[in-house]
Amino acid sequence: MKKGKIFSAVIATVILAAAMWSIKSDSEAVRTSGRAVAETIAGQGMLRLVEQSIQEKQLSETVVTEGCSLEEQQHPQAALTFDDGPDARYTPLLLDGFKERNIKASFFLLGEKIEKNKELVKRIQEEGHLVGNHTYHHVQLDKLNETKAREEILKTNNVIFETTGNYPQYMRPPFGAWKKNLELCVEMLPVFWTIDTLDWKVQNTEKIIGTVQEQIKDGSIILMHDEYATTVDAALRVADSLKEQGYELVTVDQLIVP
Repeated sequence: MKKGKIFSAVIATVILAAAMWSIKSDSEAVRTSGRAVAETIAGQGMLRLVEQSIQEKQLSETVVTEGCSLEEQQHPQAALTFDDGPDARYTPLLLDGFKERNIKASFFLLGEKIEKNKELVKRIQEEGHLVGNHTYHHVQLDKLNETKAREEILKTNNVIFETTGNYPQYMRPPFGAWKKNLELCVEMLPVFWTIDTLDWKVQNTEKIIGTVQEQIKDGSIILMHDEYATTVDAALRVADSLKEQGYELVTVDQLIVP
C-alpha cells in the first residue's frame, strides 16, 4: 500500500509467520500465513462464512482429473495482486499479458476509479480474475469512525456489484490498516500480503523483479499497483519466471481459503 507506515496487520503477519516457522517447513509456513492473519484479524466466524461460499461454488462445478495422480497435480502457488486500479493505461496491458499466459490475478479496485472504467472492470471479471474492494477513496480505515469506514467499503461493493453482477467477498485495506471488528459489519475478509515489491516507490523493473525473486515462497501473496509501466513489465516477467520455476499463479482467495 502506498507510503504507509508498517501497521499492526503487517506486524501480525511477520509474528505469525515467524511462530509457524519453528514448527513447519518454510513452504508450509508461508502457505498458511495468509490464512492465519485472516483468522486473527477477521475471526473464524467470518472465515467460515467465506469458506461456505467457496464450498458451495465448488459443489456446483465438476472437476475432472485424468491420467495424473494427486501428487503430480500439486505445484507451488503464488498470487499476483494489484491495488489502486483500474487504470485505463496500464490495466489493459496487464490483462493482455495474463490472457496470453493463461494466468489469473487479483485486482483490488478503488470505487471512484471503477465509476470511470466500468467496461475495464467487466473485462477483469469476465477473464477470470478476482475483483476485490480497496475502498472508494483510498482512505485509511482505522482513522475513520465506523460509519465512514463502512460507507467507504459498502459504496465500493455496490459499484462492483452494479458493474459485474457479483458482490465482492475480499478487500484489501489501504496501507494495510484494518479497523477492528469491521468485518462483522461489512461481512468481508481482509487480504494482506507477504511480499511488498514497493513498485510505486522504486518504479524500476529490475528492482521489482529482484524483490520477488529474493522473497518468493510457496503461498506468497505479491503486492503491486497497476498504474505504472514498470510494474506491467515487471509483473509479466515475474509471471514468466515463476511459471518456469513450476509455480501456479492463482487468485488470492485460493491461498487464503484453499
